[in-house]
Amino acid sequence: MMEPKLANLSETNTLNTQHGERILLRLTYISRYNTDNANIEVARILEQARRNNERNGISGVLVMNEDYFLQSIEGTRPVINELLAKLIKDNRHFSFQIVDCREVEQQRWDKWSMKYLTPSDENKEYMQKFSASHEFNPYLMSTSQIMTFIETLAKLQEQRASEEK
Repeated sequence: MMEPKLANLSETNTLNTQHGERILLRLTYISRYNTDNANIEVARILEQARRNNERNGISGVLVMNEDYFLQSIEGTRPVINELLAKLIKDNRHFSFQIVDCREVEQQRWDKWSMKYLTPSDENKEYMQKFSASHEFNPYLMSTSQIMTFIETLAKLQEQRASEEK
């Protein structure tokens, strides 16, 4: 009786591996905020995203202002692909563009189910350094500028948090 259970476990593990569930992806995209949905609270969206992402093993970082979203999310290939399909259909934003999608060895954003970073006055020098404009507009940034910008904001926020302790 024990052998069939072992066989089933083995089959399940093989199926999971065949579906890419052990392969981690980092997907980075940009989009425009849909002002037709202005009554939707961003805080509520973020909290819902945190809960969903935590449940699905997704980590990520979101940089946004009143016009643009810039997000980098990480998780297993099937989970990221499923989330991507939902993001494309989501009417809270438009002009969706994938900036980068790659396999990664480990999650960079593993401390966060979702971290919200703001391009603030404190960060203005970094916006100017990595962007073609003095305003936050990810459509004017190259992939390397976007990735460096996100990394820099994340490090600044981590540094500020550790200084506050």
